[in-house]
Amino acid sequence: MAKNTGNKTLKGHKLLMVMPWKQPAEFLEQLALEFPDLKVAAHVQPEWDQRHPPFPEDEWKDVTLLLTFTILPTPEQAPKLEFVQLMSAGANHVLEQPIFKDTEVKFCTANGVHGPQIAEWIIGTYLAFQHRFPQYQTLQSQHKWDRSSLPLLDDCTSKTVGILGYGAIGRQTARLASALGMRIHAFTLHPRATPESRRDTSWSAAGMGDPAGAFPAAWYSGSSKEDLHSFLSSGLDLLVISTPLTPNTRYLLSGEEFDVLAKVKKEKTIISNIARGPVINTPDLVEALREKKIRGAALDVTDPEPLPAGHELWDMENVIITPHVSGASSRYHERALVILRENMQLIAAGLEEDQGGENSGLVNLVDKEKGY
Repeated sequence: MAKNTGNKTLKGHKLLMVMPWKQPAEFLEQLALEFPDLKVAAHVQPEWDQRHPPFPEDEWKDVTLLLTFTILPTPEQAPKLEFVQLMSAGANHVLEQPIFKDTEVKFCTANGVHGPQIAEWIIGTYLAFQHRFPQYQTLQSQHKWDRSSLPLLDDCTSKTVGILGYGAIGRQTARLASALGMRIHAFTLHPRATPESRRDTSWSAAGMGDPAGAFPAAWYSGSSKEDLHSFLSSGLDLLVISTPLTPNTRYLLSGEEFDVLAKVKKEKTIISNIARGPVINTPDLVEALREKKIRGAALDVTDPEPLPAGHELWDMENVIITPHVSGASSRYHERALVILRENMQLIAAGLEEDQGGENSGLVNLVDKEKGY
């Protein structure tokens, strides 16, 4: 991407916005005031996972900046494209697209927009397990006032949550869990031995997350099974899976990992997956639940997804399933547009490259080699 120093108005640029919602008029007005020479085209994408554009092909030809969920051009269709702002937290769905892998187009994610609502889902479902909400809901449907048939309720104080993947979602989860008196264990691929290495440069809403990496009482890292098993052996009451889906994390949690968890906790571990379904080996998860190697599972993602109507996970009493909605929020698009605007400001100022110090370049820039 060419430097844009001196191009404060983004003259010569065209932004194409493709969203599942109508673009807010106020945001478009702000863009017009801040970047008066910027051309903007806006289209509504009827389905969030739609792949075919709801506009003529020639719309692509002069696009330089793109906001999208799933709709992407080929390199030939958009020869001037320089920057893509994804509205998703991850980029795994674009990794094999030619416009991603065969060009120098920069991609940024909306990592951080999900933090508050997904962290609430994680803690909410854990509280449901702790306070037996599903069982009491069943008793309510039967009109039964029964205080003695269920195990004693438990609170969260002094419990330990292990967060596998300490990104924006994991850090906000740590904030909420810490407020409940829980101990935080974090696991990351690379060591975070220094205060600087524990800092987070991804986007988060004001006052949210853990920018300094201050909440974990213990920090684990590594890429081997031994490293992962050391983390899983640290006495986890709740295991939160918030790691990206990559070739290295596919089926990261399988039978062997469930066995490790089972050996440590007498009361067993609850697993919460808000990442991607294939991070867990589903048949092994079913077996671990059936054999009570783990206490329960809260699943917002599954493998396969959607979960077939006849799948046995639906009827397991120690499972909470929601249809990939933990990231839903009325403020989702608002936060995504904040990230887009911040990145456009960096592009206009010629600061899209990492220059060290406080200027680390584009917000949530995808490393094309790592895939996230």
